Amino acid sequence: MMQGAQGSAEMGAGAGAAGAGAGKPPVGAVRVPPQARAVDVDRERGTAPGAVRGEHTHSETPIPRPRPAVQRSSVRGQILDALRTSLVAGELRPGEVYSAPALGDRFGVSATPVREAMQQLALEGAVEVVPNRGFRVVERGRRELGELAEVRSLIEVPVMLRLARTVPVDRWTELRPLAEATVRAAASGCPATYAESDRAFHRAMLALSGNEQLVQIAEDLHRRAQWPLVGGPGSRGRAAELVADAAEHMALLDALMAGDVGVVRSLVGEHFAGAGSSR
Repeated sequence: MMQGAQGSAEMGAGAGAAGAGAGKPPVGAVRVPPQARAVDVDRERGTAPGAVRGEHTHSETPIPRPRPAVQRSSVRGQILDALRTSLVAGELRPGEVYSAPALGDRFGVSATPVREAMQQLALEGAVEVVPNRGFRVVERGRRELGELAEVRSLIEVPVMLRLARTVPVDRWTELRPLAEATVRAAASGCPATYAESDRAFHRAMLALSGNEQLVQIAEDLHRRAQWPLVGGPGSRGRAAELVADAAEHMALLDALMAGDVGVVRSLVGEHFAGAGSSR
């Protein structure tokens, strides 16, 4: 995954003004191998190997070393990570429509991997398709955020209480660096950087359950809960929320290490209540 702060800076120069300065990717934009860009363009024109349109292969020289299929997936994955970072940072603004070609110009790739990444975000509920225009960032309200927090609470709280009774102290100690990382990320004031460290901490805690399906579902819900609200708090208020959220991580970890189930129950409840009201 791309580093949050870097991804945020990239999209700040690109996604917020779709189409402006097309063809001039900003410094630090997603680096895509030249051959990958060429194949993306050729694939759209129908001239790449394996293309559907306009194929005439009887006179072509066989390609001895075809490009591995995984390379294209890698490009799409990088674009998807960058778009997710921009959603969290608020650089892709709720209600705004963004076209795949304009964003592709900013990333230095064709529209195809951008369109595929946006279609994945549409499946996740982050954007919606606008025919012949592009993708509109979904406008989310506090009710949706509260519903996500409620579902996360129903899944994670019982697991955390069970782990509080069964996981040895040394395993919780191993998570301290991740909790401290959330504190540093909160202090940076960058929502995208904090979002990465926040998910990493929760993911590591839930992974102690040994249930991979649980971890995956919780991760998806957590990511969706991090998208910005319409009319959300300003940058100063947002920074204060991140600091408070990170402090709750440290307090929760201390309670888990002490084996104090009562305090764990109280802290986890407060954590999700706060997530539903503001984060």
